[in-house]
Amino acid sequence: MLWSLVKIVLFVVIVAALAYGGMLLMEVEGGAQLTFGGFEITLTPLKTVLALIALIVAIYVAIKLIGLLLAVVKFLLGDETAISRYFDRNREKKGIEAVTDGIMALASGDGRTALAKASKAEKYLQKPELTNLLKAQAAVMNGDKRVAERAFKQLVADERTRFVGVQGIMKQKLEAGDTETALKLAEKAFALKPKHVETQDILLRLQAEKGDWSAARNTLSAKLKHGAIPRDVHKRRDAVLALSQAKGVFEKGASIESREAAIEANKKSPDLIPAAVMASDEYVAEGKGRQAARVIKKAWEAQPHPDLAAAFARIEPEETPAQRIKRFGALTKIQPDNSETKMLLAELYIAAEDFPAARRALGDLAEINPTSRSLTILAAIERGEGAEDVVVRGWLTRALTAPRGPQWVCDNCQTIHAEWAPVCTQCGGFDTLSWRKPAHSEVAMPAGTEMLPMIVGAMPEPVADVAEAEPAEPEEMPSMVDVTPAEPEADGDESEEPNKESEKAAN
Repeated sequence: MLWSLVKIVLFVVIVAALAYGGMLLMEVEGGAQLTFGGFEITLTPLKTVLALIALIVAIYVAIKLIGLLLAVVKFLLGDETAISRYFDRNREKKGIEAVTDGIMALASGDGRTALAKASKAEKYLQKPELTNLLKAQAAVMNGDKRVAERAFKQLVADERTRFVGVQGIMKQKLEAGDTETALKLAEKAFALKPKHVETQDILLRLQAEKGDWSAARNTLSAKLKHGAIPRDVHKRRDAVLALSQAKGVFEKGASIESREAAIEANKKSPDLIPAAVMASDEYVAEGKGRQAARVIKKAWEAQPHPDLAAAFARIEPEETPAQRIKRFGALTKIQPDNSETKMLLAELYIAAEDFPAARRALGDLAEINPTSRSLTILAAIERGEGAEDVVVRGWLTRALTAPRGPQWVCDNCQTIHAEWAPVCTQCGGFDTLSWRKPAHSEVAMPAGTEMLPMIVGAMPEPVADVAEAEPAEPEEMPSMVDVTPAEPEADGDESEEPNKESEKAAN
């Protein structure tokens, strides 16, 4: 609207200036005198200006007529397309100008103007590979999905622009949430241009989301082959895919194949915690406890994790608490100052009913790094040493509101996951989960702590005297929150009321 008003004002100003200039020329005395062939012509200033304008127009028309005459001569000499080329040349010029204006409009973010210029260029030019591309991009910018899809389909029909058309439709399907069709289009685009990095990434993500791990590994190998990712990154991500493939095979009941895939994943990336856990369990199933321990130690060197401790415990499930403390010494001497190592040692001593040693192992961790787990362990130590119920309850109350500590957090969107996964459930990022403290308040409970604190077996009697129950198996052990003591009523049964208080605390 504003631009239209500006154009009207400019037109009025130009007309007024011309009229004013004509009036001035009419008032000027003198003129121009032309002499040729014995004839003399005297022109006033106004007529002189008009004569110059007419001369320029005549020269322009003469040039066009000469061009047309030459085209006719060529046609008469046998060039059948000479005349059509003469007229097409003007159309092509207008079309190129429209394309140029459309590209400039795209660059400036004016989708509506770009779409109008694309339509104009399509009318003048016979180059659909150029005009359809401009129209498609302009329609996408303008939000006209119907026009964009029609233009992309026209691009698919041309072999030179097929990849652009397929990729454009693929992105539209992704925006619409049709991942099934998008996956097929990504596979087609990858077949057309296997070196295209963006297509590789989209295809890999869609294959991982679908759980087609074998195809995803092939795509990842293609990225390495074409130099799209460094070799060390490929090794890590291939390990992630191999681990996911192992889990998928295991779910189908093929234990031997899953065992081989799990071991392969661990060899490719020894610091990948889920791969180390699964490989250790597979070694244990084969009766290779030494190899299983070696795998866990290697992963623990990279990053201590409760799941690694649980896997290390499963290597010798029948050992006594004292034997377990001795065997775990090979693990706890690795990164002894790590908070995970300290909490693990404390839990081992709690299982052995050595509460002073558990307190020494935990140190001041509950004060300098209070988490729900460290505070719960301290509550168990206080309970085991005979502290009053109010003291134990105080630590457990703090544990319920304390941070959870390290969890599986997506590096892209910061989403917290209860378990490790190859693909983030929120943003779809591949291999973006890392074990660390969340940047914001967390709500998901790490799966690794569900079996804590008693990864080493049954709870000791001084801690579990609030319930007369048979010791649970290691993988079925309750959280230490379950042993919250309560002040007994005067006429109540001390074996029942603490259990009720424990259930409230756990909830």
